Amino acid sequence: MTRGPLPLTTPDGRYLVVRGRLWRRSNPALGTRQRALLVEALMHARRDVGLALRSGDAVAERKARARVHLAKVALGERGPPWWTDGAPDFNRHLVKNTPYAEWFQTAR
Repeated sequence: MTRGPLPLTTPDGRYLVVRGRLWRRSNPALGTRQRALLVEALMHARRDVGLALRSGDAVAERKARARVHLAKVALGERGPPWWTDGAPDFNRHLVKNTPYAEWFQTAR
């Protein structure tokens, strides 16, 4: 399976840029094993969301979506930012509306 080009990463390593939007990266302080286990849990939960949707099971869908959220929080992609310098979180913001706008114009 071929995918498009890899998304840009902001110079500070906090975000990926996908279709002009910032998405918080996983916490780089996570150990390799810990990150792998969390990604495995995330993928399993996402599969369960799909199964629940296909079967029309609203309860199972809610539970699976909750597990997706917990895995993303544990990875640092949601919830409080993983950095400690007090910088604001621009997760899910359009890059053009953030301090990364000028960098993005030259990085593309």
